[in-house]
Amino acid sequence: MLYDYDSLLKRAKEKIPDIMSDGERFQLPEANVIHEGRTTIIRNFADIASAMRRDRTHLFKYLLRELGTSGDLADTRAIFQGVVPESQIKDKIRTYLEKYVICGVCGRPDTELIKEGRTTQLRCHACGAILPVKTAI
Repeated sequence: MLYDYDSLLKRAKEKIPDIMSDGERFQLPEANVIHEGRTTIIRNFADIASAMRRDRTHLFKYLLRELGTSGDLADTRAIFQGVVPESQIKDKIRTYLEKYVICGVCGRPDTELIKEGRTTQLRCHACGAILPVKTAI
């Protein structure tokens, strides 16, 4: 039995399963925020920094400055003084991601922060772009 190209192609397409994911390979964990008295804790802080492939202290200092509070790093958690709304924390993490992780040219998260002289740059391993980053951390 001989098949023509079009019928084989149609048959092959029918056997391909539907897409099971959203296609995005970079998944940032949702911040697990709890309030204990007058402190705010991000319980999975280390997981968030690890997913971004950034130093925990860099991300923590950024959040301290942006949230206008003080705090400490403890194991896998970040502890902030005062009650900080969860939405505000998630917004600041998203801003950090856009500013210090995602490449401004290709939009991929395959980047690293490098320091050359007194400037910090974002080097993309996906497209090769090197972009200056404004830092005040």
